[in-house]
Amino acid sequence: MARPRSEDKRNAILAAAVKVMAELGAGAPTSKIAREAGIAEGTLFTYFATKDELLNQLYLEVKATLHEAMMQGFPHGASLRERVRHVWHAYVHWGALDVARRRVMQQLSVSAAVLPATRAKGAEAFCAVSEMIAESVSNGMLRDQSPDFAGAIMSSLADMTIDFMLAHPDREETYCEAGFVAFWNAIGGK
Repeated sequence: MARPRSEDKRNAILAAAVKVMAELGAGAPTSKIAREAGIAEGTLFTYFATKDELLNQLYLEVKATLHEAMMQGFPHGASLRERVRHVWHAYVHWGALDVARRRVMQQLSVSAAVLPATRAKGAEAFCAVSEMIAESVSNGMLRDQSPDFAGAIMSSLADMTIDFMLAHPDREETYCEAGFVAFWNAIGGK
């Protein structure tokens, strides 16, 4: 009779995958992930039938941690600008504090191993954020552009902001706020 799977062991595999993939990329061997998790490679495949399944679950786990960070303390009754500002600050601070997950998210975002259905599921939690960005764009200079374009602007500016925050920790908050102002002005917020 097979042993029941442990949630702790599953989480250890995902944590190990973050650490190893942040160092070696999405092509990191499962043997190294298993070793980092303190399990046999065969045990890894008890939890995730294939490496692609592991990558898809890791994508969802990383997206979930980002969403949780962005929604913690969310100011529901605040102005649109303040709600977008909250999301921005939470996003860039998450990226600056959890460099490994940020790096893994960047890799998985362009990986062919992550299925369209997984991407759609990962995006579901961000619908409210996407709607806020769309609302911000609707009256601005980008109103004739797709919401995905505004999202890409946010991602690009956030990545640049995070990089500056990491390179200049003494100016972290200055860069964080300057990045937000650039984003808010770019999307046409008022």
